[in-house]
Amino acid sequence: MVAVALGIFVTRPAGAQFLPLSRTLVNVGQTFPPVAVLAVAVPLVGFGQTPTLIALFAYGLLPIFENTIAGLESCPPPVLEAADGMGMNAWQRLRQVELPLALPLILEGVRLSLVINVGTATIGSTVAAKGLGEVIIAGLLSNNTAFVLQGGLVTALMAILLYDGMRLLERRFVPIARN
Repeated sequence: MVAVALGIFVTRPAGAQFLPLSRTLVNVGQTFPPVAVLAVAVPLVGFGQTPTLIALFAYGLLPIFENTIAGLESCPPPVLEAADGMGMNAWQRLRQVELPLALPLILEGVRLSLVINVGTATIGSTVAAKGLGEVIIAGLLSNNTAFVLQGGLVTALMAILLYDGMRLLERRFVPIARN
């Protein structure tokens, strides 16, 4: 929601000047490895789930933000002019025209972010967060390749299933995305 809201804001005339700053901020989440974000977050919020969620949040912003911008900027000018000609105000045009047209690209960003975060979430076990990373870390510590493969394969399978599940939901609920 944060990335979509920020993407909407910077594509409006009032927020256009904040695009470079916003792009820099969301790029920082991808620039620093999640392990580095964990290293900074643990002293601030302690061990467990919270630093992992901070790292995943920062890491997942970029695809959603960029796809929101791309989706909103790809709306055909004649369609936007028609909405204006029908007397729609800026909010109505955004809600009834721009967002529905941009939705397939926004959802693609969400799907990509979801897959990235499923794979990345396994590092949370290094700061005492529960999850599939525990199996991988246990395998690494005990030199048990079966544990490492088990955790890795289950994580990969979950990412694939979530990606495909999101794709099916998109096709079901977003008519434009069927093309």
